[in-house]
Amino acid sequence: MPGPTAGSAGDTSTASTTPAETATVDDAATAAAADGVAGAATATVKDRADGGVGGRATILVLGGLVALGPLTTDLYLPGLPAIADDLAAEPAAVQLTLTFSMFGVAAGQLIFGPLSDRFGRRPPLLAGLVVYTLASLACVVAPNLAVLIAARFVQGAAGAAGLVIGRAVARDRFEGVAMIRFLASITLISGLAPILAPLFGAQLLRFTSWRGTFGALAALGLLLTLVALGALRETLPASARRGGGLAATLRTMGGLLRDVPFLGQLLTSTFAFGALFGYISGSSVVLQHVYHVSPQTYSLLFGLNSVAIVASTQVNGRLLAPRFSAATLMRTGLAVLIAAGTFLVLATAVWDLGLVAVCASLFVMMAGLGVVLPNSAARALSMVAPQAAGSASALLGTGNFLCGAVVAPLSSLGGSPSAVLLAVVVLSCALLAAASYLLLLRPGRPAAPEPAAA
Repeated sequence: MPGPTAGSAGDTSTASTTPAETATVDDAATAAAADGVAGAATATVKDRADGGVGGRATILVLGGLVALGPLTTDLYLPGLPAIADDLAAEPAAVQLTLTFSMFGVAAGQLIFGPLSDRFGRRPPLLAGLVVYTLASLACVVAPNLAVLIAARFVQGAAGAAGLVIGRAVARDRFEGVAMIRFLASITLISGLAPILAPLFGAQLLRFTSWRGTFGALAALGLLLTLVALGALRETLPASARRGGGLAATLRTMGGLLRDVPFLGQLLTSTFAFGALFGYISGSSVVLQHVYHVSPQTYSLLFGLNSVAIVASTQVNGRLLAPRFSAATLMRTGLAVLIAAGTFLVLATAVWDLGLVAVCASLFVMMAGLGVVLPNSAARALSMVAPQAAGSASALLGTGNFLCGAVVAPLSSLGGSPSAVLLAVVVLSCALLAAASYLLLLRPGRPAAPEPAAA
């Protein structure tokens, strides 16, 4: 394989390599693009033959695990103002509960990704879910903001297991267009989480306090632990696991970061995710404090904007990916992202067009992210061998959530929420994502092969 598989990252493997692992991404991508649905069907047959959870069961289980991340982030968002009042804290200080949760998710992926390459996917996943449940209970009883922030960090780190291992399982089982379709199917399930979570969270606040939302997350963590224990089988056989301990893991990650095409996809995904979390973290306080919408109205608006990313992800995976190159889709998605960010800045800083214009801009932005994020992740993972997929997935997730943690408090700089700051954050991240893609994956520079247009 090109990139890290043939370079430093690949050299650190002590596991035997099967012919399927050494087949070129060119062959896999071309075959998947030429055969469309048959490529995904072949991958599913392979999944069942190897003893993993087949087809729809894999999608449902992994979709639920990946959804744990957005649920952890979004379920309590309508309660942020209530947390500030209850704990006598400034809104910007309360947003640190989101920031440190993002730092936790970033750190957790660096832990669980390499662990899944060494010990298999199942044991680290189950351990993470148990810790997640306990950390959620700690959030319920947190006596002050400092304890809540610490518990949110642990909760995010443990919840990262589902995110990072879900992507690694996709790399274990699929290639090329089939991988994009699989990721799109997982996104369809996990994409419902940000739509339903604020709605459910807002309704919970009618009957309980913000602490009740964390109680719901603890119950969800316990349920997912039981489901994963009974339904999710191992997808990385012992013969394909990576040995060598911490030194080998660091060499693998170093090789990945030195590979320019992989780094380009990593940074593109990172900054695009920054735009997403700039919106997620800032929208609650901006829409409720600046535009004076109720928690219930905010949850409806948030859900409406989330429809955009779910719909565009499905259109990308099922209709566009088999017909257009990944480069074409990436450029189009980035252009949409920049256009939406530019209009958002103008609507808030220059024209003062109000709530409708702001929500319309955010809707278009989310549609662009639905194209950029799955394509950048699929192309990055296609560059590595399965035994390095956990480490590659960890780097992708860590970059995403570190950027999210940095941008989360920016819309409340100065002590009060600002629609203009939110718009500037979104546009800045969009421009950085486009610059990373154009500079590091420009024509003439070697990159991961793409699915041929049908």
